[in-house]
Amino acid sequence: MLRTLLLGASALALAACGGEAPSEETETAAAEVEESGGDAPAAAEEAGVSASEKLDAVLAAQSEETKARYQYRHPAETLAFFGIEPGMTVVEALPGGGWYSKILIPYLGPEGALVGVDYSMDMWPLFGGFATEEFISNRANWTTTWLDTVDGWEIEDGADVDAAVFGSMPSEMAGSADAVLFIRALHNLNRFEDDGGFRTQALTDAMAVLKPGGVVGVVQHRAPAGNSDDWADGSNGYVKQDALIASFEAAGFELVDQSEINANPNDQPTEDDFVWRLPPNYGTADGDEAIMAEMDAIGETDRMTLLFRKPAE
Repeated sequence: MLRTLLLGASALALAACGGEAPSEETETAAAEVEESGGDAPAAAEEAGVSASEKLDAVLAAQSEETKARYQYRHPAETLAFFGIEPGMTVVEALPGGGWYSKILIPYLGPEGALVGVDYSMDMWPLFGGFATEEFISNRANWTTTWLDTVDGWEIEDGADVDAAVFGSMPSEMAGSADAVLFIRALHNLNRFEDDGGFRTQALTDAMAVLKPGGVVGVVQHRAPAGNSDDWADGSNGYVKQDALIASFEAAGFELVDQSEINANPNDQPTEDDFVWRLPPNYGTADGDEAIMAEMDAIGETDRMTLLFRKPAE
């Protein structure tokens, strides 16, 4: 059930909301939008605005809370590395609160589509703790509640949006996607692989949903090579890069490229550490400003950034 968010675009607002000053081409596009009554894609095309300039405008329009994470998450560089462009159909694994979704929906634009995909319902009970019966019951309606959440963002002139669940992807989605993104979403799939083959299922679904030659973009918390495999199984948030590459290649994907865009050499976790000690979670601080300052000095996690491709037929 695709639902297009057509609420009237304003490239002028995008270009004016914080961040770096818009380029001359972006300012021209904004002026054209204002004159044309809000047809952002047409105005951008007429003004010759590039994909990177459109992305710059979208990033400039995000909230200050979102912008505060750019120094760690490098969304412009990351999406460029993955080759994501307006008009594409993109599948985003575990979109969560929508940090990347709120960037992708306006960037992909009305000619594009974003499909958010949740973990299998069989996997959620394995978390224990927060995964109460009430949580599981509510999670069963995730495809509907996430779409309602997206509607509440009121993103102007955005992509079509749909939702699905790993392990039960609609058959009509087969061969429809240009890209699948696993952004900080693979550690739990890896963690519970032995309990139900959940990583294998997710990669199988990714292969099925992609067009021949389509790509998979991965950003994942990276475990130090010297830490034990047991510690780096995903339960602490970290996964070893070589092991993750091997799992994708076993699923039939080709490794295209690797990048250090999201690397952070300050993050050197011991086997007493886990991902969520760092910002923005501060999971071990318990409000202690000194500990939070220590974690801020490290920054967000060290992350691998990998690009895979489904072989062309």
